[in-house]
Amino acid sequence: MNAKEIISTVKGGGFDKQYAELHWTGSFEDYLNMVLEHPQVARTAFQRMYDMIAGYGSRQFKEYKKEITHWNFFDDPIDGGKDAIFGLDVHLMKLVNTFKAAAAGYGPEKRVILLHGPVGSSKSTIARMLKKGLEVYSKTPEGAMYTYSWINLAEVLKMEDVMRSPMNQEPLYLIPPERREAVLAVINKGRDRANLVRLEGDLSPACRYIYMELMKHYNGDWEKIIKNHTSVHRLVLSERDRIGIGTFQPKDEKNQDSTELTGDINYRKIAEYGSDSDPRAFNFDGEFNIANRGMIEFIEVLKLDVAFLYDLLTASQEHKIKPKKFAQCDIDEVIIGHTNEPEYRKLQSNVFMEALRDRTVKIDVPYITKLNEEVKIYEKSFNANTVPHIHIAPHTLEMSAMWAVLTRLEEPKKANLTLMQKMKLYNGKTTQQFTEDNVKELRKEAVREGLDGISPRYIQDKISSGLVLDKGKGCINPFIVLNEMESGLKGHSLINDEELRKRYRELLSEVKREYEDIVKHEVQRAISADENAIDKLCGNYIDNIKAYIQREKVRNPYTSQAEDPDERLMRSIEDKIDISENRKDDFRREIMNYIGAMAIEGKTFEFRSNERLHKALELKLFEDQKDTIKLTVHVSKVVDKEAQGKIDVVKNRLIKNYGYCDICASDALGFVASIFARGDMLKDKDRN
Repeated sequence: MNAKEIISTVKGGGFDKQYAELHWTGSFEDYLNMVLEHPQVARTAFQRMYDMIAGYGSRQFKEYKKEITHWNFFDDPIDGGKDAIFGLDVHLMKLVNTFKAAAAGYGPEKRVILLHGPVGSSKSTIARMLKKGLEVYSKTPEGAMYTYSWINLAEVLKMEDVMRSPMNQEPLYLIPPERREAVLAVINKGRDRANLVRLEGDLSPACRYIYMELMKHYNGDWEKIIKNHTSVHRLVLSERDRIGIGTFQPKDEKNQDSTELTGDINYRKIAEYGSDSDPRAFNFDGEFNIANRGMIEFIEVLKLDVAFLYDLLTASQEHKIKPKKFAQCDIDEVIIGHTNEPEYRKLQSNVFMEALRDRTVKIDVPYITKLNEEVKIYEKSFNANTVPHIHIAPHTLEMSAMWAVLTRLEEPKKANLTLMQKMKLYNGKTTQQFTEDNVKELRKEAVREGLDGISPRYIQDKISSGLVLDKGKGCINPFIVLNEMESGLKGHSLINDEELRKRYRELLSEVKREYEDIVKHEVQRAISADENAIDKLCGNYIDNIKAYIQREKVRNPYTSQAEDPDERLMRSIEDKIDISENRKDDFRREIMNYIGAMAIEGKTFEFRSNERLHKALELKLFEDQKDTIKLTVHVSKVVDKEAQGKIDVVKNRLIKNYGYCDICASDALGFVASIFARGDMLKDKDRN
């Protein structure tokens, strides 16, 4: 591809046409016609926010018998899931419901929306998603919005010829307040409450000054002002360009000034206009000013100086801000702040901040307490695309997530329920003993669940550390990461309590034991996945129980001698599924009756036909063949080609069926072999 082709690629896809649409300019009359045809162009900031989220659609699902709405917007379809938020559907549903109520004018539009939760719980990500969504939405036909500029001013007012509305205000603000009711009656005819066009507020001080001067010049002829001196144009929100989206964060007390929120005097223009109270000599570029029509994010809002919080009170309740030396001016924006729990507790204990507490809608953003959702966070960051040079062994991310979730859960009050079982219940694994109703009860009794524990950032840091160190020589396994997490606890900056460190280490041991069970099960299934061997074992078992039931002899295939049924073989299989000695006859008759019923229907019995028998045969085959993998402890010394061949078969099954690579498959076999070896040593010790 050459330079011309690259330029052609940039221009392709309707780039020029899109630019023209986003820079549309017309008259006030053109805009009025647009409003009459599509009233949504004049929506408030909250209406626009809710419509933006709803535009991506939603789906309903039930959790603990409660209807939950999952909003697709928070999957980050804009960036292909880069900022996707997992496991917080209930809390995000509350946030969107707040936007919906505010859009309808029910009250939340007069509040500060406060995202509250522990560090690393995705509060900033939610705010970033909303800002990004508004930017993209303002570029779409559905999200089109407009503002105005004053034009042809030089001759009349002896100033710059063109002045854009400094706060990007709604063009309908140009309609005199005395006439607005009649205009809105026409625009809102037949519309429901949630979609009404609302026009509350007045022109900014600079625009009001020009408006009043022009009214004097034309002796109150409003139509001439609109025709000769206004131009309406498309408004595209942009955080980088500080148009419609503002962000404010606390600074050192000596360096922060409330003018950063409400604007400041332009001293260079005082000489031109003669007074520091002339609105043309004022920069309406504070974060509140530039965020008008969109949203403003307050990072760590409760760390702000008290002077800033006072500005926040009127901005939320009255939708007004007070620039220096000017009357209050109107704003229309979504105010979102986020804070950690220590700061929020400080707010609650401060009796002088009742006004702010009363003007906030708190949305909790806790840590995830569902294992599957926590795993998604790490899968997004660590996968074959992001880490192509190192293989991530099966269950590595799952075990990391499991430990993180366990640290966030409160110990269950039920005596017969462990923390690990509770985690599995939360993850959807209900049993006859514990149902959805029990899970709901557990959720209610755990008041602080999800507000304490290990942050996803710590997990990500330790996985990254494991990848960099590459102790697995090309493959990272659960033990490498879990050991990194354990060693990092000593210097963890957020853990000052030695008892807490001890508890977290105990939970790591729990996770390691859980991993042992998982990897043992997978190796077991890989060993017993030889269908021919299972089929042969099944045939042998059926022959023996048939002879046993009919009181016959069994012909030995090797000696051709008639022998008694092999009771040891039959019991070794039946024991695997807890068939007691007293119930063995019933079970054997049950199997024979089942085979007979299938034969009557013209069907052939095979081991897959009966689930319990299939499981028993798998476990028996595993028991018979597990000695093979004990050799992997000394695999380098194995000379027996047959034994090595069996090991290779098991390894290949682990690779093919469970996602292992050659390195972690060997590690898994070695690890499970060492477990069996320990088990055998304990048995020998017990015998002695």
